[in-house]
Amino acid sequence: MKILFFTRRFWPSIGGVEKHCLEVGRVLIKEGNEVMVVTESSKQQVVSSKECERKDGIIIYRIPVTAGERLKKFQIWRWLWANRKLIEEADIVHCHDVFFWYLPFRFLYPKKKVFTTFHGWEGIYPPRLQAKLIRKISEKLSFGNICVGDFIKKWYGTKPDLVTYGGVRSKQQVVGSKKKIDKPRILFIGRLEKDTGLPTYLEALDKLIINNFQFSIKFVGDGGLRKEAEKYGEALGFVEDTEEYIKETDFVFTSGYLSILETMIQKKLVFSVFDNRLKEDYLKMAPFSRWIIIESDPEELSRKVKFYIENADEREKLIENAYNWARQQSWEKLTGEYLTLWKR
Repeated sequence: MKILFFTRRFWPSIGGVEKHCLEVGRVLIKEGNEVMVVTESSKQQVVSSKECERKDGIIIYRIPVTAGERLKKFQIWRWLWANRKLIEEADIVHCHDVFFWYLPFRFLYPKKKVFTTFHGWEGIYPPRLQAKLIRKISEKLSFGNICVGDFIKKWYGTKPDLVTYGGVRSKQQVVGSKKKIDKPRILFIGRLEKDTGLPTYLEALDKLIINNFQFSIKFVGDGGLRKEAEKYGEALGFVEDTEEYIKETDFVFTSGYLSILETMIQKKLVFSVFDNRLKEDYLKMAPFSRWIIIESDPEELSRKVKFYIENADEREKLIENAYNWARQQSWEKLTGEYLTLWKR
C-alpha cells in the first residue's frame, strides 16, 4: 500500500507525535508498504513533489511555511493543491491531528480513505469550544480514528475506533535492580514549561532539600523554565533517544505517555503530576495508572519519593507490573492496529 501521513512536525524534530509517526512508518516500510510524510518546514524554499528527503525508507515532503498561524493554512492548501498527485496516488491518507490540512480535499476526493489520529490535547484548560468543534468535524469526515488516551472521549466527545498509548521498541528481558538506593538519581523528561508539571516537581525537590534529603537530578528537555531547572541540576536540552539516560537513573519524573512507556520498559519507577482535571484524567484513565505514582501536591510527591526509596519491595512490585504491561505495547502491535483500521 501507499500510505500518506500528514503531521505538523516530523523528524528531526523531537516529540511524541514525531516519534509515533516515525516508528509506525518504520514498521510499515519493513512490511513492504510505501510511506510518505507531508510536514511543515521553515525552510525558505519551493518544494515540489519531486523534491524530498528520506529517513529509514520514509519519503518526506516539507511544506515551506512562512505565514503566521491564521494564514499558514492557505500556504499549506496551495502546496497540497500543487502536489495533489501525492493524494491521488495514495491508498490511505492518515492525518495526525491536522485534518484541517486535508479538509478541502475530502470533498474533491470523496472516496479516498482518510483517517485521523488525535494526539493528546492543546495545553489549554478547559478545552476551548473551537478545539472540540474541530475534532468533531475531523472525526465525522474521517473513515475512522485513533485516540491517544481514553481521556479524549470524555473531554472532547470523540468516539474512538481505537485507543492507544503509543509504543516501545521490542527488547530482551530487562533485569531490574533491587539494591538499596542511598542517593537517588532522578531524571525529568519533558518540556521545561508549566504545563508539563515542572513547577510541581521543583516544589517537591524543595521539600526534599529542606528535609536534608540527598539526590541528583538531570533534565532532558528545554523551555522557558530552564533557568529554574538549572538551580537543581543539569539541563541537557532535547535528546532524540532518552534510553541511555533512563538506564542511568533510579526514578523518572514525566507526565507524557511515550516517556512513561519508555521508562516502564526500562524497569524504572515513574512519578507523574497533574494541575487540572483534564491532566488528572489523562493520567488516571490510562491502563498503567496503578503502577505509577500520580500526585498533584508537591508535599505528597516528596513523601512518595522518600517512601519508594526506603521500601524496595513496594517499589519493585510497581516496576514489575508496569514492565509486564509495557512490553506488550510494541510499535509492531500498534502498526498492526493501524492496518486493521484501514482495512475496515
